[in-house]
Order: sequence, then C-alpha cells, then structure tokens
Amino acid sequence: MTYPYMQSAFAPLDIPSGKNISEFDKIKILFQELGSGYGLDALSFSISSLTLIGMLATITYTAYGMSALPLNLIKGTRNVHYERLENTEDIEEVNLEIERLRSKCRDGRPLSSNDRKKLYKLEEKFRTLQRKERHLETREMSGWTKCCSIMRPFKIIWGIFLILVALLIIVSLFLSNLDKALHSAGIDTGFVIFGTNITNPLNILLPILQRVFPLDYILITVIIMYFFFTSMAGIRNMGIWFFWIRLFKIRRERTRPQALLFLCMILLLIVLHTSYMIYSLAPQYVMYGSQKYLVEGSTIRNSSKMISVNCDANAPDDQCTVTRTYLFLHKFWFFGTIYYFGNWVFIGVFIIGFIVSCCKGKKSVIEGEVEDDDSDLSDNEEPLDIYA
Repeated sequence: MTYPYMQSAFAPLDIPSGKNISEFDKIKILFQELGSGYGLDALSFSISSLTLIGMLATITYTAYGMSALPLNLIKGTRNVHYERLENTEDIEEVNLEIERLRSKCRDGRPLSSNDRKKLYKLEEKFRTLQRKERHLETREMSGWTKCCSIMRPFKIIWGIFLILVALLIIVSLFLSNLDKALHSAGIDTGFVIFGTNITNPLNILLPILQRVFPLDYILITVIIMYFFFTSMAGIRNMGIWFFWIRLFKIRRERTRPQALLFLCMILLLIVLHTSYMIYSLAPQYVMYGSQKYLVEGSTIRNSSKMISVNCDANAPDDQCTVTRTYLFLHKFWFFGTIYYFGNWVFIGVFIIGFIVSCCKGKKSVIEGEVEDDDSDLSDNEEPLDIYA
C-alpha cells in the first residue's frame, strides 16, 4: 500500500514543458501543485525526514556539547609551563628507553621481534613528544596565552551562565515531556497535546515576552545560537563519526575540507531540528502564542463580566487559531512519536555527558593540535634532534 503523500514526495509534478510557457508560469504552476492535493503533505514529510536526521545529530553532539562547553570554560586548561616540564621529562624517559634497546644490538646481534615492535612504538612516541614540545614552546611565548590568563575570571562567569542555560533547557524539556506522558492523546497520535497542564519556565516566559516586540524573537535567537555553539563544541570534542568509525577530526588550522562540508551539513540539520525543539520547550507559545479569548466571569447585578483567558484546546475555533508551524510539524503522528522518545534520549545523553565532563581533568593547552598520526613536517619546522 502506497500513501498518496509519499507518491507526491518522490513523483515529478505535472508541469507543462511547452515553448510558450515562461519560467514564471512554471513557478506559478509549481506552487499551485504544491498547494493542491498532497503537495503540502509531501513537503511536510520531506522536511520531517530531514528533521529526524537532525534529531540524531542533536542527540549525538548538542547534548554532549551543552555540558562539555561550559565545564571546559569553568575548569580551564592546564598550565603551559608545568605541562612543558612534564613533556620534557617524558622525552628524557623515552629517549633513555630507546638508547637501552639500541644498546642490545651494538655488538652486531639483531633485536628480537618484540624489541623491534617496542622500539618502533617508542620512536613514534618520541616524535609525537617532539611535536608537543614545539607547540608548547610556541604557546608559552605567545601573548594570547597571557591574555587568556587575564580573562580567566570572565571565562568562569561565562561558563556558569552557560551551564545555567543548559539546566533551564533540560528542566523545561523534562517537564514538557512529562506533560505529554501524562496528558497527551497517546502514542498512536504522536503524543499530541493541546494546552499545558504542567508548566515549565520557558513555556511561561515566551508568551509574556511576546507582548513586547521583539523580546520573544530575541530569546528564541539566543536559544538557537546556544544550540549552534554547543553543537560546535560537541563536534569539536568528539569529531565526526559514522556509527563506531571516526571519519574526521576537527582541528584548528588542520581540518580537512571534507570535514568542513560534513560540519556544515550537520549544523544545518541541527538548526532544522531546533524548530521542533522549540515546540517541545514551549508548546503553548508555538501553538497559540499570546492569544486570548473572552468568557463569562462572575455575575454582578444581573450583568455578567467578561474576562480574558489564554487560548487552549477548549477555546472556540473562531476565537483561537493554532499556528501553522505547529500543524506543519505534526502532519504525521509517527514523526511526533519518534521526536518524543528522542527528547528523553537527549536528556539522558546530557546527564551522561555532564557526569563524564565533570570526571575528566583539565584539557591540555594544545588539545587537538598534536596527534600520533601527524607527520614530522606538519608543523612546518625542522624536527628537534634529541638523539644527538
């Protein structure tokens, strides 16, 4: 059985191709075809499918970045001077171990296979430590490191602010999902809920800000930018993965062009999923905004007093209108069901990422700049000859 809206999604539209038809007429016919029949359903199905992919990216990167970014700002990085001293000690230890292994073959005897493997690994580690030494020396002498130490209190304040925003979003999302679990129409309707039974901070704040233009738009912009930057932080820390295979690393001044293309695509999908995330965070704002309708209140001297009430599912259709965005996002119930369970997974991944970020120590001042698979000439410098 094939659904008509799925046929419209993948079948070409019946647009005439005559020589007398202009491009403007073709565009006009295109919009007429989309507006009639199942064109709108097909468009909603296509966008919802892309939003579903964006949900997976949001769970993978944004949920972790919401905890990793603020905690890294609060904890800061390791002291570059002490880190360089530790690296120098590691170089000396590895160099002594290499000399010990090489001394076994000075009388002409070949090394055993285990010693050769061990010597190869030690030489690779030695080259990596050399690269770290060059980067640490450059970072220690740079003025940017000194500026970062001066800005340290501001980073702590900024990190505390970001973690409070993350907790606000998680609490709002949890209360919204709990409201759907207790008062929605059920799983076979996509957990659709009209009205709000359990309020959350964002669901209260956005309709209030809507009364003063453009405060609600500013808050939504802040939320979207917050998701954007935390997603960047998550991708920066984790890299780009395909299931259990890491495809690319995001590194300063060394990111491959293919990785940048993947990064842009992932961020676009995450921003697309944010449209549904806003509904999950503030369903009252997305469905009705600040709309109100009049009902009869108390009766005084045989005359009834009219009072205004926020629009909800019980409001008359001629006085309250559900926003088109809400209707467009909930054309198909199975997408709503997947999004609902995806929100619970998002909360769980955030909690796990928060615990992991708290347990991890301070990051290196040259985090991500030096990897084992880098070449010796990747720094555009001559390697140090510490063997001599």
